[in-house]
Amino acid sequence: MCGIVGLHLREPALHPRLGELLTGMLSQVCERGPDSAGVAVYGDPRMSPPELMSVSLLPQGRSAEQVTEAVAAALPAGTAVTSFDGGQTVVVHAATDADALRGAVRIALPAAVVVGYGEDIAVLKGVGHPRVLAEEIGLVAAQGWQGVAHTRMATESAVTPEGSHPFSVGPGQCLVHNGSFANHATIRRELRADGVEFDSDNDSEVGARFVAQQLAQGADLEKALRLLCERFDGFYTLLVSTRDSFAVVRDAIACKPAIVAETPQWVAMASEYRALAGLPGVETARIFEPEPEQVYVWRR
Repeated sequence: MCGIVGLHLREPALHPRLGELLTGMLSQVCERGPDSAGVAVYGDPRMSPPELMSVSLLPQGRSAEQVTEAVAAALPAGTAVTSFDGGQTVVVHAATDADALRGAVRIALPAAVVVGYGEDIAVLKGVGHPRVLAEEIGLVAAQGWQGVAHTRMATESAVTPEGSHPFSVGPGQCLVHNGSFANHATIRRELRADGVEFDSDNDSEVGARFVAQQLAQGADLEKALRLLCERFDGFYTLLVSTRDSFAVVRDAIACKPAIVAETPQWVAMASEYRALAGLPGVETARIFEPEPEQVYVWRR
């Protein structure tokens, strides 16, 4: 089942409304996945302050204040660390590079799970009803140029915060998925043989790790998703985002629902049209279903 929504804003005047619009979209697909949910927000100055590196993590019982203090102690003296409290997720920020901040998190909080990192990105997710999680996060107040969200109905693995979407395993990258990968165990073994580590048993994480590996090896997002279509068996709709891109692809049969709406002001994707119906100007949008195995990419 599962529900996907995503919004890419072309018009800067709409950036202050990103959270409001994304919350409205998410609320329309809750029954598709009441187990858990998550969002990735690009460009919110509270969640991911500009010019700072951000790392989103599941703190395993630590408060945001405790996380902030622990990470600051693991960085060079004088490095200022701040955080955003997203309920089940905490996002820490510092003026350092990604490897240094992730390394400090691992040293200070070895039990914590990093669920996203990069510039201008915050990944917030957890177990529970999507509307409740959206309220915990304060999603309605979020700003930015892009957001993706997911509601999960678990089929391949346990209902845990680690198993919820988005899966963000490369710098600024996110993947949300409706469907299932039939050969995920085979590809997981291949990736592990290449040194890739996993945080969950979720088949969607395998897709995210595969895409991240392709991007790290120099492929662009379109090529990475074409390669995924060649290697993965199953039924799926994927929405994949980076700091500057927003992409959609479906499997060869395209049995999982997906609809895209596009205007000069924004591009949006959802599992159902009703999630798009409240967007400004939708009545004049170009609306279509993505074709099977065709990769659609929009960029800033």
